[in-house]
Amino acid sequence: MQDGMIERFEGFTSGINGIYRYILKIEREEMEKYGYRGSYALYLAIMSHFPEGITATRLGELSDRDKAGISRTLAEMEENGLVERQTNKNNFYRAKLVLTPKGKEVADFVREKAISAVSEAGAGISDEDRRVFYDCLFTIASNLRKISNHGLRK
Repeated sequence: MQDGMIERFEGFTSGINGIYRYILKIEREEMEKYGYRGSYALYLAIMSHFPEGITATRLGELSDRDKAGISRTLAEMEENGLVERQTNKNNFYRAKLVLTPKGKEVADFVREKAISAVSEAGAGISDEDRRVFYDCLFTIASNLRKISNHGLRK
């Protein structure tokens, strides 16, 4: 029983790490076409859903990325003219971030590439298998979040 659990752990961890590594590689290669870093891709995709703007806090919740990394990347994106901050009574942290016209153009590119990547990566997977996969993935993520926050029970 324990050997089977260790094999599941190794297979799961290896598979997730491989997927993440390939996602980062694709993001990097595609964003380089615009002269930007791959780390911009997810933020641009998320921000495109919020034409009225989004706070850095909410962006962090939706991207599940760390606060310091988000701050650094957003500062770069602002310097590159992709986003602008709409101040909230001089409160920099709660300011809404809005895509500039240039940011919208790059976000549209990211969304187009994301659709292609998801389509190609999911080739050969039935709708039912995809639904079950995502249900399982989100359940595992939720369980791991609880473990991360509260520790293992044993």
